[in-house]
Amino acid sequence: MIKSQFFSTSAIAFAAMIAIGSPAQAAKSPPVELTHCDASYGTIAVVDGDTQGWSKFGLGSPRELVAAIARESGCFEVHSAASPAPANFLVNVIAGDKEEVDQGVNAAKGLATDAFVRSGAAGQVLGRVPGAGALMGMFGGLGGKKKVVAAGIRVVSPTNGQTLIAGTGEVKKSTLSFAGGTPWIAGADASGYAASKDGKMLTEAFIIAYNSVVSQAGALSAVQTAAPAAKASATYTVAVDTKLYASANAKAAAVRTLRADTELTPTGGKNGLFVEVSDNYGTKGWVSVEDLR
Repeated sequence: MIKSQFFSTSAIAFAAMIAIGSPAQAAKSPPVELTHCDASYGTIAVVDGDTQGWSKFGLGSPRELVAAIARESGCFEVHSAASPAPANFLVNVIAGDKEEVDQGVNAAKGLATDAFVRSGAAGQVLGRVPGAGALMGMFGGLGGKKKVVAAGIRVVSPTNGQTLIAGTGEVKKSTLSFAGGTPWIAGADASGYAASKDGKMLTEAFIIAYNSVVSQAGALSAVQTAAPAAKASATYTVAVDTKLYASANAKAAAVRTLRADTELTPTGGKNGLFVEVSDNYGTKGWVSVEDLR
């Protein structure tokens, strides 16, 4: 009888410890809030990345959504196509399941500029960001069978295609309210993201990823982003074997094959991640900035 009472009392005490010691499990997570800035870090042009997982959820490109998020935050200005000056940075957006986004961002991590690393700004900035040690690969070890929607944002130099900073976000259940008339809600509505559960989750994942990018944005000043006017008369060097395309699309007809170390002269034309160039023979075409250095 005494032994039975002991186990019964112990079980009750253990259950009480769980209930008292784990209030976070019972409480709902607070809604995600968009980070705002007092000043802009520069102009951005939002482009689709290689991992376009939003199509799995029956959704279109999140470019307008991410642009609306940027406008509301005030941390970046969205580049106007009518502007004679190109954007300071390209913002590359990717989405999918957590493994796909993790792989996409980790691949981009290897393209971080030498200037960013040598400056020490990476360590200084990431050291002040909670959880930044896992920022570039934050999806491992979560487990569970519940679907996780993930998004990633890379800030890319338009002059050489190198990833400067990156952020990721993942959501199992959206905490956002889509009531109201804020710019990001309007962007979600216009993109069709507010009309489905997956779209709402992906919207929140992009806001989390964007907040992560903004937390590192101070390091952008440590990266040399040469003025477009100075680059217009410079030359590009092909980093890997690739192709010169007839238009700014990797599916376009190939004008010629480009070997690594080939020098090309930019014409000034830009379209997303592609720049128009000419070779030493005067042949013109388009090449991805990710294949240049």
